[in-house]
Amino acid sequence: MAADDLARRLGTGDAVVIGVGSMIGAGVFAAFAPAAAAAGAGLLVGLLIAAVIAYCNATATAQLAAQYPTSGGVYVYGRERLGEWSGFLAGWGFVIGKTASCAAMALTFAAYAVPSDWQRPTAAAAVIALAAVNYRGITRTARLTRVIVAVVLVALAVAVLAAWSGPGSADVVGLSDVLDDARADWYGVLQAAGLLFFAFAGYARIATLGEEVRDPARTIPRAVALALGFVVVVYAVVAVTVLAVLGGDGVADTPVPLVAAVDAGSWDWAGPVVRVGAAAAALGALLALVAGVGRTTMAMARNDDLPRWLAAVHPRHRVPHHAEVALAAVVVVAVLTVDLREAIGFSSFGVLLYYLVANVAAITQQRSDRRHPRALQVLGAVGCVVLVATLPPLSVLTGLAVLAVGIAYRLLTRRTFGGS
Repeated sequence: MAADDLARRLGTGDAVVIGVGSMIGAGVFAAFAPAAAAAGAGLLVGLLIAAVIAYCNATATAQLAAQYPTSGGVYVYGRERLGEWSGFLAGWGFVIGKTASCAAMALTFAAYAVPSDWQRPTAAAAVIALAAVNYRGITRTARLTRVIVAVVLVALAVAVLAAWSGPGSADVVGLSDVLDDARADWYGVLQAAGLLFFAFAGYARIATLGEEVRDPARTIPRAVALALGFVVVVYAVVAVTVLAVLGGDGVADTPVPLVAAVDAGSWDWAGPVVRVGAAAAALGALLALVAGVGRTTMAMARNDDLPRWLAAVHPRHRVPHHAEVALAAVVVVAVLTVDLREAIGFSSFGVLLYYLVANVAAITQQRSDRRHPRALQVLGAVGCVVLVATLPPLSVLTGLAVLAVGIAYRLLTRRTFGGS
């Protein structure tokens, strides 16, 4: 093993748990309310569209990860298949989008865990604590994520049962307006799909851990498919439940629709259980996000697309400790100074750009390296472009501005120090 290589310690089960932990926290407790504001009950159709595009992107990611089993994810794949600039755009989109997601998940945890006056310092403390866990090694990250996922799934099961427990608390017939909403406003449905796509992006964490997975050609594709399939089922059950209990307008009117749905039932004790599960879900997502963003940052720094200092690997714990410390510092500043409740749209912009590059890169793979029909990658690329175009305008403009900052930095450093 070279001095700057990471240790291969993760099996399929660990990789699946990290992917599930990344997706569950972001989606169930953060994305349904803004999606409902965009599409009402049509968010269920948006969820289906987001799942299809996520599956296309997952096939591209897994296929590329099997051929290039190293840290960095689509940043590396874009460089290898399409050139340095494509890789940079993917990596920069991932880093900026997921850094915003880190802050959003920290604030989500604090919102469920403590009173409003304590939320920002609590969020900062959570970032520091979980960065410390990642600093100690990736196997500790997988073990803690496994515990968090178990707590979240128990809480979700309680929430769904509690929401349906009250007399007249849920109305399946009321879901009949879903297709009517979708037909009435396809723009809103597509915008909801773009916002909900944010919740499916956790399987990227599996690919970015490619240098730490045992037998990556076999493990990564299996882990991606298993994690995504499981989460789609969970999302569908929860979405049907909150829509049946609250209706589209009710989901849009509350930042915590799952808690509101539970309160409509007859199990008074279930509310605190759901809040504990929500806090655990946000912590699980934050834990995996720190791991994934740190490793993509390291990969970019290895190629001088970010400062070389960020490429360092800890000699004992075998983690990109400089990248993770820098990320934690940025996120702490964000949670202490910025309101990121609307960061989902900005995060979706960056992540969809990331997967656009993934799909285009996968289209160029040779038949011997392909595991899925090329048509899936074409559909995924088109889907990414459509969903970006239908995101809230402010999210698109902010994303373009930050993207321009990254491009300007790369142009400046290449002009100063040479290179392509």
